[in-house]
Amino acid sequence: MQDGQDMRDRQRAALARRYGGAAVPSAGPWSGVIDGLLAHRTVRGYKPDALPAGTLETLIAAAQSAATSSNLQTWSVVAVTDAAKKTTFAKLAGGQKHIEQCPLFLAFLADLSRLGRLSDAEGRNLEALPYLETFLVAAIDAALAAQNAVVAAESIGLSTVYIGAMRNDPGAVARELTLPQGAVCVFGLCVGYAMPTHVGEVKPRLSQAMVLHREAYQAGDEAAGRRSYDRLLEDFSRRNEMSAYTWTERVMSRVGRVAAINGRDKLKEQLRRLGFPLR
Repeated sequence: MQDGQDMRDRQRAALARRYGGAAVPSAGPWSGVIDGLLAHRTVRGYKPDALPAGTLETLIAAAQSAATSSNLQTWSVVAVTDAAKKTTFAKLAGGQKHIEQCPLFLAFLADLSRLGRLSDAEGRNLEALPYLETFLVAAIDAALAAQNAVVAAESIGLSTVYIGAMRNDPGAVARELTLPQGAVCVFGLCVGYAMPTHVGEVKPRLSQAMVLHREAYQAGDEAAGRRSYDRLLEDFSRRNEMSAYTWTERVMSRVGRVAAINGRDKLKEQLRRLGFPLR
């Protein structure tokens, strides 16, 4: 009986950390994997310690175990440990020092070049290759693979942070990685051991009432949910980050001006130059 109560207490504590005490959803079947997922934190400070031998290969095995559309496997990854390359990527990402600090930086690619080479080798035209749908498949494949790698990394005591700023100048990233036409870095991933001073609280998310719809989309009382989450995130950011902000303020700051996406408004043109016609 006590073990059952301990489990329920652990579940409630994990859900409360993720959603705040006022919006804890019901807990169903549970596992250590779910514990790990709910404990996820983004980390932006890393020790210089090298990773154990075989860590990279293990993470890639986990990544390759993710679902992939039609088994096309339209993604690749470039593992970067060279200090000069990491410094270059940190600059391209707007000065994100954790890229330089982490012992392993993974550049995840939407990679249609492999299918292009297969087409050439077989002497057959792949008519659907130039279309937006095929690029979207590749980008989604890369994201699914990377998230598997993140879960695997955290399960063995490592920390991570995604770097979307690799899309600020995908052409420069492609040159640095000598990517072929039809391959683009859609995001990077820092992997390493966290500096203790950079491991904060679990960041709360929007309540399930705002993201979970049953049978049909129903926004419901979204305004009330947003106000509640604004208060929750403001309290969190005041405790853990350099300045206090609400979710509403973050959205307005990040999406309210084209300048805030740091050159990614030209992404379609860049992708076409890198070999993605996006028909």
